Amino acid sequence: MTSLKAITFDLDDTLWDNSGVMARTETGHYGWLRENLAAWLAERCWPSWGLGFDQGLEDYLQRRKRLALEVPERRGDFTWLRLRALEAQLETQGLPRSAATLWAAAAMNEFHRLRVQVTPHPEAAELLSDLGQRYRLAAITNGNIHLKRQPLAGYFEVAIAAGELLAPKPDPTAFLTALERFEVAPHNAMHVGDSWEEDIVPALRLGMHAVWISEERHDALPKGVHQIGHVRELRGVLAALKTPY
Repeated sequence: MTSLKAITFDLDDTLWDNSGVMARTETGHYGWLRENLAAWLAERCWPSWGLGFDQGLEDYLQRRKRLALEVPERRGDFTWLRLRALEAQLETQGLPRSAATLWAAAAMNEFHRLRVQVTPHPEAAELLSDLGQRYRLAAITNGNIHLKRQPLAGYFEVAIAAGELLAPKPDPTAFLTALERFEVAPHNAMHVGDSWEEDIVPALRLGMHAVWISEERHDALPKGVHQIGHVRELRGVLAALKTPY
C-alpha cells in the first residue's frame, strides 16, 4: 500500500478548462482600461489615447516580452510583467507617472476579476472535498489567477503561485515549498497536472508520484507516472495504488 499523505494540483487545464479564459480576460481588462481612461481624459480635456485597440494590445504584449528578457528573474511573474508593461505604455501615451501607476493598477484589478471567472469541472469540488478528508491538499500554478478568489480556493490548505516565488515550474521550488509546509516527504506526495514539462518532470525528479492528465495516450511512461484523460479518473489511480480515497 502506498503511504500517500499529500496531493498537489495544478489548476489551469487540470481542474478546469482554461481555453478561452485568457483571451476573454486579455481583451476584457484592456478594453475596460481604454473605455474608462478615455472618459477620464475627456473630463480633463487631455489628449485622447493615441493607439488603436489592436495596436495597443500588441504593444502591451511586446512590452511584456521585452520585460521578461530584461528582468529574467521575473519571467514567470505575469502580474508584475503586466503591471509594469501597462505603466510604461500609459506613460508613453503622455500620462504622468502617478496617473499611469493608478490606472495600471486599476486595470490589473479588472484583469483579476475576469481571470477568476473559470468554471471548474463538475466533479472537481466533490473530488477535492473527499480527498481533503484523507490528504493534505495544495495548489501549485504558474498562472496568475488570484489564488484566494478562484472558485476552488477553499479546498486547498496551501496555494502557491510559482511565478511570484520567482521560480516558475518546472523549477522545484514551489513543490518543495508545499512539501515543507506539510512536513511531508516527496515519496509520500503526489502531483496532478496536465503539463509534462512543468508538472510531471519536476515531480518525478523530486521522487513524488505523478498523475498526468492528457488525452494523448502514451504506453511507455516512467515508473511513478499514471496517465488519465480527466481529473475525474483520479479516484481510480488512488484505488490502483491501494491508497484510501
